[in-house]
Parts: sequence; C-alpha cells; structure tokens
Amino acid sequence: MIGTGGHGHTYPGATVPFGMVQLSPDTRIDGSWDGCSGYHYDDSVIYGFSHTHLNGTGCTDYGDIMLMPTMGEHNFIPNEYGSKFSHSNEKATAGFYSVKLDKHNIDVRLTSSTRVGFHEYTFNNAGQANIVLDLNHRDKLLYGDVKIIDKKTIQILRRSEAWAKDQYVYAQIEFSVPLEISKSHSNEEISPTFFAGTELKLAFSKQVKKGEKISVKVSLSPTSYEGAKLNMSEINGWDFNKVKQEAEQLWDKQLAKIEITETDKDKLSIFYTALYHTMVQPNIAQDIDGKYRGRDNKVHNGEGFDYYSVFSLWDTFRGAHPLYTLIEKKRTADFINTFLKQYEQGGRLPVWELASNETDCMIGYHSVSVMADAMAKGITGFDYEEAFEAAKHSAMLDHLGLDAYKKQGFISMDDEHESVSKTLEYAYDDWCIAQMAQILNKKEDYEYFMKRSQSWKNIFDWNTGFMRPKKNGGWDKPFDPREINNNFTEGNSWQYSFFVPQDIPGMIEAYGGNDKFEAKLDEMFNSESKTTGREQVDVTGLIGQYAHGNEPSHHMAYLYNYIGKPEKTTEKVHYILNNFYKNSPDGLIGNEDCGQMSAWYVLSSMGIYAVTPGETIWSTVKPNFEKIKVNFEKNYSSEISTGKDLRFFGIEIQHRKSLPLVNDIISVPVIQAESKSFKDKMLIEITHSDLNLKKLNNPTIL
Repeated sequence: MIGTGGHGHTYPGATVPFGMVQLSPDTRIDGSWDGCSGYHYDDSVIYGFSHTHLNGTGCTDYGDIMLMPTMGEHNFIPNEYGSKFSHSNEKATAGFYSVKLDKHNIDVRLTSSTRVGFHEYTFNNAGQANIVLDLNHRDKLLYGDVKIIDKKTIQILRRSEAWAKDQYVYAQIEFSVPLEISKSHSNEEISPTFFAGTELKLAFSKQVKKGEKISVKVSLSPTSYEGAKLNMSEINGWDFNKVKQEAEQLWDKQLAKIEITETDKDKLSIFYTALYHTMVQPNIAQDIDGKYRGRDNKVHNGEGFDYYSVFSLWDTFRGAHPLYTLIEKKRTADFINTFLKQYEQGGRLPVWELASNETDCMIGYHSVSVMADAMAKGITGFDYEEAFEAAKHSAMLDHLGLDAYKKQGFISMDDEHESVSKTLEYAYDDWCIAQMAQILNKKEDYEYFMKRSQSWKNIFDWNTGFMRPKKNGGWDKPFDPREINNNFTEGNSWQYSFFVPQDIPGMIEAYGGNDKFEAKLDEMFNSESKTTGREQVDVTGLIGQYAHGNEPSHHMAYLYNYIGKPEKTTEKVHYILNNFYKNSPDGLIGNEDCGQMSAWYVLSSMGIYAVTPGETIWSTVKPNFEKIKVNFEKNYSSEISTGKDLRFFGIEIQHRKSLPLVNDIISVPVIQAESKSFKDKMLIEITHSDLNLKKLNNPTIL
C-alpha cells in the first residue's frame, strides 16, 4: 500500500514481476492527478477492477477491461454500480488483493499470472448476481467490440486514447459458470452476440445462493483475439489459491535477488516494497508465442527476445535502469532490443513509450543512457552497432530544439521551451553516445559527441553560479533561481544547476573549485524550502531547494563525494532514506514514476548510486542495513556489510578523478545590451568564462 496515498500514484492490485496484467481496484473515474493509477487511499468508493495500471506516473492512461460485481437491479452509471469499501476489509500483498464491497456484501479476491487476471467473487446474499463490463471506463474509447462466444466465454477489443493516442487491448473473458446478458448499451449493436461502438457496456447475470462464488479469468493480448485466447492457457482450471501461490512464488524468487539483514519491520517493508515497485514495470507486451504490436502498429513475430512496454525513461535512466544492470541483465538486453525494434519500426528510439505509442512526454533521448550504461558494463544480447546507429540518429534530428542546439551549442528560450533543461540533458546524452563510440572505436564520432557534451558550459553563468536561460545572446532578466517557469522541466534553476553528470570535475571547476562548490551545495540544501513562479505539483520533498520528490535532484546528495566530503553525502542520503520513505500509504514523498523513486531507495540503502549512468563507477555511501546480499544472475552473489569495503563482484566502486576530454570547447560569449536596437551608438558588453580570453572581457563600442 506504500505510495497509494499522498502523491505516490501507485496501485495496490495484483500483478507478477514485469507482467502484462495489473489487476487493481479503481476508485477514480476522472483524470485527477493524484488518482492517475486509478486508486487513491483517501477514496471510499470502488467503481470496478480493471486489468492495466501505471505505477506512479503523472498520466491517467490504462484502466482497460473493467469488471464490477453487483447484486439486484443495476444500471451503467458508475456512481450507481460503484460500492463503498473500508480499508479494514482490504488486503494487498505481492500478487494478491482482496476487499469487501459494502454495498451488496460481496467479497472480492484478485490474483494474476503474467497475462491473465483471476477474479473470485463471493456473493454473501442470495439474489441476482451481476458482473458489469464497462469499456468506457477512464480512457476515451475510440472503438470497442464484444463477441459472445458462449455463455461462459466472450472476446473483446478495446482501442482507446489518452496520453498514448492509439492503444490496443484484446481480451478473452471466461466465467466459471454460465451467465446471461441482462443489460447492454452500445451505439453499434450489430447482433445479439456482437456489440460494438464508442459506447459499450454490458452486464452478465445469474441467480445465486448465499455464499455462492463466481470466478472470472481475463487474458490480455496487444495483438489479436487469437493472442488473448492463447494467453489464457497460462491459467488452467479454477483453483484461485493455486494461482495466488504461484504468483507469490514468482515474487519470492524475484525479491530474493537482494537479501537484507534488518530487525526493524518497518524498514523491511519499506525496502521490499521499494524493490517490488521497481519490478512491476516495464511490462511484457507480447503474447506467449512471441507476437507483439510494434511502433508501426503492425503485428510482428518475436525474434529471440522479449518485447516490453512502459518506458518512463526521463525518470528511470537515473536509478532504475542502473539497478537492472545489477539484477536484471537479461531483461536489460530485452529492453534495449525493444528500443531497437521501435527504432526500426517507428523511425526513432523511445522517449516515453506506452503501449507501443510514443507519447513524447518529458525531454532528452535517454534511451541512449540505458544503452551506453549496458555497453559500459559489458551486458550482451543486443547489437552494439545498431544501438550506436540508433543513438546517433536521435542526436542528429532537428526537432525539440536540437536544430538550435547543434548550430549554436545551446538552446535559447527564443528557440524552444524548457531550453535550459533540454540543453543540459542533451549534453549528458551526447556524452553517453561518445562512450558508445569509444567502445566501438569510432574516433571521429567520439570526438564530435564529447565536444557536444560540453554544451552545458554555454548556459552556465559563472558570475551567479547558476544554469540560466538565454535570450538574444544574453542572460534572460530578471532571474530568480527559485522560479519554476517554462525554461525548466518540472523544476527551477536550483534543481538543474548541478546536472552535469558527464563532467563533474569540470562543473566543480566552473563553480570555482571544491570549497566554492561545497558552499553552493550547502546553500541549496540550507535555503528556504519555497519556490516561486508557477505551481508545479511534482516539486515535493524539499530540503532547501533540493526536491527529492522529482527526479532531477536525485544525484545531488552524492556530489559531496566528489569534493572529499563523504560525511555530508552520508548525512543527506540517510536523512532522505529515513524521512522521505515511510511504511504508510503516503510513504513516498513524490510520484513513484515507474520505479525510479524506489530505485533510489534500494540503491542508496545498499550504499551505492549511479551518478553517471554510462560508466562503471558507482558513488558510495554508508549502507542503511547491517548486511546486504546481492544475488546476481549466473549464480554470482556478493555481500556488503556496514563499514566494510563496498565492492561488488565485477563492479567498480570508486570516484572519478578527472574526465578526459578531446578538446575543451570555448563557451559561447554572453552579449548584454540595454536594448535590441539603437540609433547612434550603444555599449555592448561581451564577456566570457575563460580567463585566458582577456580581450573578450573588454567592452566593445558600436
């Protein structure tokens, strides 16, 4: 239940590791932000149980194939068929969810396999039992149809639109007993056994005795009715407890990849729920026979890898994917093969992919970070040359400010919104591509992208010590580093001025050396915890201007390590671990964001963090547990004990001394003038950060 309250946006329902089905209760039918996962702990009404949910995002997609059991007379109005419930009658564990629906005294139990959701309804009163199927639930229904195969079997297609513009979900529903259609609503009723349209709701009913159970199995497929029928073979028969036990066994095996020694039960719950949340996505998105729906909206045959969906890459490249390189090497290769197929079929690498749709949400091209990190760590199972080709393609496009970035070395606010954040994140991604080029011995590409990776220098104001937006060649004024505005992505200058993971020594030097850099970090953590400008719901978990509730801040506490102050890293990291993660529904300080918030906890409590994905070096901190055992794939394991050497099998843990550059770029001069135009003469000042270029520091009269 951690994260189901507050701003965590998690869901409590049944799923298995990286499964296609997320069978969970829906307490929200609108697009409200805190109810994006479909459920919020503050709510008191359940409208139904749907089979797809997103873990901790800011978007309201999914909620596919919603079923709701009721009793007696019924209709298709959510407020009528919905039921009140109490948390005292609710239970959520790995692979299992149960609740009592108070309105008609119905007990619901849910579990799942990878592609099949399993419902068990116990009707505690005698009378007419109904199961409502509402395809208009949540996402906009573009088209739906229902085929009645027989009284126990129906097939469904649901095409919907929300953040992802064209989502396909096929389903097969099987009832444990024959049911009759008692009510229907569709705007294209084709026949008594086929219903279709953009409005589509049906109810199936039978008379039940007190205590009678009805079970329902729902298999999903992204490709076809045949795929859904095939996927149903994951669960044979109607033994709910057997399926529940199998789901629990999957989770036991999965969560045992990291074993901790800890007597505090709250800390155990927090750690393993965090690890669990890193493993409920990305989601397998292919049928048992390997077929999947590609980025070209065509069905393809699997080619020796598993195809996945739901890649929140702006978030997860920072911590979740580096965690996967430790304990999910095979899946990491599968994720990257999925990227490459999307590149082949859709023309470019994913940015924020959902249901084989590119949402183009967030910024950067952080697929390249995941690929570079895997290559640096020697993970095999994908084509390195194609990965580089796809990465270079992303970097050479002319959209989203990249044309200006390539021409002038930065993005101006005149060119593109979120100009500061995009410049910084493109520069990091370019460094990642350079590392890929170096591995493949592509010298010219390495030099080109290493030079581009220094573009952060062109928006760094060495006088104020902040990354700043530029306008007309000079700094935009007035400037308030606390201000959240259109020049930054979900943040302000404080939260972006330390994002140079590819050149930390260069960043420290730009701030004036270790002492001044330390003072700047201290100032950030000790400032007033108040932002200005527009309201930004994602900026939460403030320590001064550090915002742990949103991802751009996640590496900052570790920067003290790079100036010889590890005690400050330990102080800040342990404060966050102990205060921003709790064993309660509001136990996450911000959006889970597909496992990133939890991945930070898992890695940091183990004593490591990937400040710079794309290299083998991990920044370290004192572990938060007495003993941690990591069970790597291929029968390798490693133990970490508090106060002892932090060294994993095959993983380098140290601090980078310097960054080899091809040639330092000369950053773009800053041009300041009183106005854009003049009649007679005007003083133009051209300044530069390089102290060796004295001549540029002299005002020029025009």
